[in-house]
Amino acid sequence: MKHVVSVFACAGLFVVANAQVSLQTASGALESAYAEWASDGSDSYNVYYSGAGASDVKVDAPLIRKYGSKYRVDVVGLKAGSYTLKVASVKGGKETASTNSKSLTVKAHDRAGFAFSNGHVPGAYKTDGTLKDGAVVLYVSESTKNTVQLNVVTSNKGATTECVGLQNILTALKKGYETRPLAIRLIGNVTDPADTDHGDIVIDMNKKEGMAVTLEGIGNDATVNGWGIRVKNAQDVEIRNIGIMNVDSDEGDNIGLQQDNKYIWVHNCDFFYGHAGSDKDQVKGDGALDCKKSTYITFSYNHFWDNGKSNLLGLSEGTTDGLYITYHHNWYDHSDSRHPRVRFYSAHVYNNYYDGNAKYGAGSTLGSSVFMEANYFRNCKYPMMTSMQGTDVYASGTKRDPTNNGTFSKEAGGAIKAYNNHMEGSYTFIPYGASKYVLKGAETAIGDIDSKVDFDAYVVSSRDAQVPSSVKSYSGENTYNNFDTDKSIMYSYTADSPEQAVANVRAYAGRLQGGDFKWTFDNSVDDASSDVNQKLKDALMAYKGSNGEVVEYPSSSSSSEKVESSSSEGTMGFAKVMPTVSREIYYDARSASLVIGAADITRLDIVGVDGRRVNIADIKSVGDARVLDMSSLRAGVYIVRFLTPLGLQTMKFVKN
Repeated sequence: MKHVVSVFACAGLFVVANAQVSLQTASGALESAYAEWASDGSDSYNVYYSGAGASDVKVDAPLIRKYGSKYRVDVVGLKAGSYTLKVASVKGGKETASTNSKSLTVKAHDRAGFAFSNGHVPGAYKTDGTLKDGAVVLYVSESTKNTVQLNVVTSNKGATTECVGLQNILTALKKGYETRPLAIRLIGNVTDPADTDHGDIVIDMNKKEGMAVTLEGIGNDATVNGWGIRVKNAQDVEIRNIGIMNVDSDEGDNIGLQQDNKYIWVHNCDFFYGHAGSDKDQVKGDGALDCKKSTYITFSYNHFWDNGKSNLLGLSEGTTDGLYITYHHNWYDHSDSRHPRVRFYSAHVYNNYYDGNAKYGAGSTLGSSVFMEANYFRNCKYPMMTSMQGTDVYASGTKRDPTNNGTFSKEAGGAIKAYNNHMEGSYTFIPYGASKYVLKGAETAIGDIDSKVDFDAYVVSSRDAQVPSSVKSYSGENTYNNFDTDKSIMYSYTADSPEQAVANVRAYAGRLQGGDFKWTFDNSVDDASSDVNQKLKDALMAYKGSNGEVVEYPSSSSSSEKVESSSSEGTMGFAKVMPTVSREIYYDARSASLVIGAADITRLDIVGVDGRRVNIADIKSVGDARVLDMSSLRAGVYIVRFLTPLGLQTMKFVKN
């Protein structure tokens, strides 16, 4: 189904039954609804929803969170329809006054794509948006990430094992005896758990069937901060409504599908910078959302924020058979390349918004077949590229130069079929068989270019037109497999026009309400630049979690700040920022030294805003403290992560 842009039309209209609870906003969203209200001094609140055949259903307490003097509830798992929310004050253990919202419209998610092939429904939710029968729900916050518990079935006789901590719970699924659908709900800003797999949380089902997992964020501020998500040997997995930033795992990907995965759906996520890797093309982190040796995949409605390498697809599969993936309604927001970069796969890429891309849009290599349909390209330097031909070897010039111009490691080409795409601004594109092409935004005579040899894509005038087998890649003589016209392979979908796709992408891509982290790019600079946006990097490194409102995060500060765990005031999983008053660990600006005054601080890690780690080998003992001289470091913002008996803590300081 297609979304319309007016999901939030009902926001702000209320019927007050007893005016002690003052709702500030309420709205329906995609298979969810939310409301915010000011505290009226009650001890706590209960929230109920009614609609779509349900009446006064009480929501789980962790869905109600406190942000300073404001409260917010996010009700998830709703089927499409009209709903009302009721917020009831609780004083002395009893409900008193309550407030009801007016009717809120809830829309369904767009479930088009290969992930839903062969009757599969990825994740813990049904196609109507409600939880699958027997589903288990876990809530994971900054304060519970290491203590969350689940009794996992670990034998064929039904015996269970109590598992503690998110990774330990997921690891127990590898035994393959647990068949209950599992919904893991992230609350707020969650930094590195104590137990990871080389810095990643890994979903590995050991190729066992019968399980289904959803990893989802609650509200507009659920954030994976510092760790990555890796999926392998799994099927029927859904990841949604999560922001991912500052990943420093060994693998380096924000989300990576490694091998032997099937029926995976990643949608409505925000992808930000990771820490710099060792290669020069990893200054913004490694892959944002990569996929290898997996099939029946859908990546949809995701927002990529200036990522260097957005979507690597394929690695060493060695075959073009049986590998299917869909990319639709993603926002490539000033990201540089790999949208996607394809080896071997049959990829349907439709209704995506390419918004100021400094290197290229989609690239086809090694016999892959890529159907580019109804995408919108604005100032995308090279919208479509096929390895070792067309713009890949001409690079906006007039002479064929594969030695100096090849983008894809000189791999053999694939094939791209293009239909109903919109391109504008400064771009270069060579269609098959054309007498003219677009060079840096201007229509130009084809000149010495043989466009039946050196072309970027085969452009068709109807969606169901096939690419002839006589059309072959310059390198490798590979042909297009016409998977998109094979009814035994393709799924049902309805593409938007490119213009409507932009409207829907802007309305829905990324987290709910666009997420809590806001950034505006400068098109005059960022369209053509692939450099790290240092102000954006600083803001991401300084991010500590939302206070329930859209806030701007400063790139510098005049004093150290420490992220403390949640207080006991009914708040679940939110970091509070306060001046450092503890002498356990602090930055002494006078001596330019980091001072560690507690013996039980371990796993010390210091990272600059450029992503480079600080060498801590020279730390020295001075009396009862440990001191690290940082006078030789250049000025800037630094993040210190350290483990205490209370869990992983984070401190920021500014070196002048």
